[in-house]
Amino acid sequence: MAIDKTKLKQKLTDKYRLVILNEDTFQERFSLKLSRLNVFVFSGIFSIIIIIFTAFLISFTSLKEYIPGYSSTELKKQATRLVYEADSLKSELAVLQNFTKAIKPVLTGEITADSLMNSRNISKKIEVDEVKLSASKKDSLFRKEVEERDRFPLLENIQNKAKIVFFAPLTGTITQKFDAVEKHYAVDVVAKKGTPVKAVADGTVIFSEWTAETGYVLMVQHANEFISVYKHNGSLLKKQGDFVKSGEVIAAVGSTGEHTTGPHLHFELWNKGYSVDPEDYINFQ
Repeated sequence: MAIDKTKLKQKLTDKYRLVILNEDTFQERFSLKLSRLNVFVFSGIFSIIIIIFTAFLISFTSLKEYIPGYSSTELKKQATRLVYEADSLKSELAVLQNFTKAIKPVLTGEITADSLMNSRNISKKIEVDEVKLSASKKDSLFRKEVEERDRFPLLENIQNKAKIVFFAPLTGTITQKFDAVEKHYAVDVVAKKGTPVKAVADGTVIFSEWTAETGYVLMVQHANEFISVYKHNGSLLKKQGDFVKSGEVIAAVGSTGEHTTGPHLHFELWNKGYSVDPEDYINFQ
C-alpha cells in the first residue's frame, strides 16, 4: 500500500512540459510546465468561477425567465390584476343575484298589484296609542327647562359682558371709526401729544415693545378673554408682565411709527380672538 501511495503521489507531482511549436519552422512559441495536480486544481477553480458567474447572471438578469419553473414579473402583475378583477366581478354578481331574487316574485306573478295595495292599506290602518306618547311630569319639566334656556340665549351673553366694565383710555374726538370692511379694526382718538393713556380695565401687560409700522405698542390681557391694544404711543410706562389696574396710566399719546398721521391713539379691542367695535363697550366722549 505504501508503494501504491508513493507511485500515486509521484504521478500527481511529475512535471510535464507543454510546448507549442510553429508547424512549418518547428520554432518554439510557448511552453508551460504542468503536473496532474496543477491541472486538477486549476480546473476546479475555473469550474467554481464559472458556476458562481452563471448563478449571478441568472439571479440578477431576465435570463431566469427562460428557465422552466420561473415566472416573469409581468406575468405576476397580470395574475394580481386578474385576481382583483375576479373579486370585483364576484361582488357584482352577488348584487345581481340578490336583485334578481327580489324581483323574481313580481316577474313570475307571485306578487300582484292588489296584494301590494292591501299591504299599503294595512300600514294605513295602524293606530297610534296616544296615551303612550303623552309626556310624563318629569319629561314636561325637562322640556320647559330646555325651552327657557334656548329661548333667551342673548341674556346669558349680556350677563357675561356685564361682568367687566371698561374705562375710557382717553377722551377726545374720534377721527376714524371701527370699519371691518376697510380692515380698520380700531378707533383713532385725537389728543395732544403727551396726554396720559390709561388702562381700560384690570389686566396683565402681554406686549410692550417698539414696532416700525405702529411705533410704541402696548397690549393688555383682561378677564373674559378681552385684549386691549394701544398703538402710536409717544412712550410706554409699563413693561411686559406688569399688572395694571383700571384707569392706571400706562403710556402717553404720541405720533410714532410709519403709519401715523399725527398725535393720536390707535385703540383696538379683541375678544376670544375676534376684533370688536370699542364704541360698543367704551364712551370716548
